[in-house]
Amino acid sequence: MNRIAKCFERLSKENKKALISYIVLGDPMKHITLPLMHALVKSGSNIIELGIPFSDPTAEGPVIQRAHERALENGSNLGEALSLVKKFRESDTITPIILMGYTNPIERMGYDKFIELATTSEVDGVLTVDLPPEEAVTFNDKLKSSNIENIFLLAPTSSQLRQEKVTKMAGGFVYYVSLNGVTGAGNLEIDSVQKHVGNIQSLTKLPVCVGFGIKDGVTARAVADISNGVVVGSAIVKKIAELAETKEIDPAVYVDAVSRIISDIRSALDK
Repeated sequence: MNRIAKCFERLSKENKKALISYIVLGDPMKHITLPLMHALVKSGSNIIELGIPFSDPTAEGPVIQRAHERALENGSNLGEALSLVKKFRESDTITPIILMGYTNPIERMGYDKFIELATTSEVDGVLTVDLPPEEAVTFNDKLKSSNIENIFLLAPTSSQLRQEKVTKMAGGFVYYVSLNGVTGAGNLEIDSVQKHVGNIQSLTKLPVCVGFGIKDGVTARAVADISNGVVVGSAIVKKIAELAETKEIDPAVYVDAVSRIISDIRSALDK
């Protein structure tokens, strides 16, 4: 069984919701990422989404776009992400790791080579923001044969047909984008989220987790009540950016700041 499935199975038995945290590889400096990954787990994250830096991250808002820019300036890339996950596994063999990014870096590496390295590094899932299900069939089949889950996004604008198509192909969990637009934008409309999440849940046995717009414990708790978990990204990356602007280079300072955010959200989820 894939680590993602094991994670949700364990959380269900404990009557808890999943907390999925997103950071960008190499942001703001390469030596910060690994300590941050371990800190996310220690402070309450169940799953980590590791963002792969890309020059045109169209689904991201300004906060995460700038994180991609900082990471690219540091020379961070997909190959480095795979190596870092392998390093992470030396001391954590339980926490699921999902690589989140765009299709171009994977295509440049080659699907087969990527899957080979991802398997060796013990990556658990892949989320390619710009790869629609119609174009993902071959990649999806290859991932499944290697026990790597392919995570798909659904949005408020996704048609019923698209929802049905995605839920048939998806693995791990379905990521519901709670807002129209890019990451970090707008305010949550809980009634709308509940309606769409309920419809998705009627189409699949997979967990449904909600991201975009989860900013603190209050929003996380509200969304968790109507889903299987929450994805937190912009709030973490924003704090990292604030520290980066001060020219801070000590990993411990980043770890402390991010741990506070995650601990607060974890506490709210567990109430």
